[in-house]
Amino acid sequence: MAKPAVKAVPAVAARVDAKSPMKAEPKAVIATTAKHKIEKLLKTKKPKLVRDSFTIPKLEYLILEELKQRSGKLGNAIKKSELIRAGIKALAAMSDAGLLAALKAVPAIKTGRPAKN
Repeated sequence: MAKPAVKAVPAVAARVDAKSPMKAEPKAVIATTAKHKIEKLLKTKKPKLVRDSFTIPKLEYLILEELKQRSGKLGNAIKKSELIRAGIKALAAMSDAGLLAALKAVPAIKTGRPAKN
């Protein structure tokens, strides 16, 4: 009967030891999750991309190609989409009068797909 009493004492000691690390664990877990959240907030999120298609007159398309080549000669190779985005930023930075003048300089075109010949 003495043996069961001896076994009970280590079990109680084991329970006390098991409780003390558990109290420390939540603090460590909280600190880890807080660091994780901060790191996640510091990372810049990848912007959602939208695919679209549009019609552009051939002359303006050639100007787009010319601007692309001109940019390459200046040491800054650029894609057409990046060039268009740069144009959008330039338009957004204009005053209302400047934007209106730029918009009036662009003639309206018939939208839709061109007819098959």
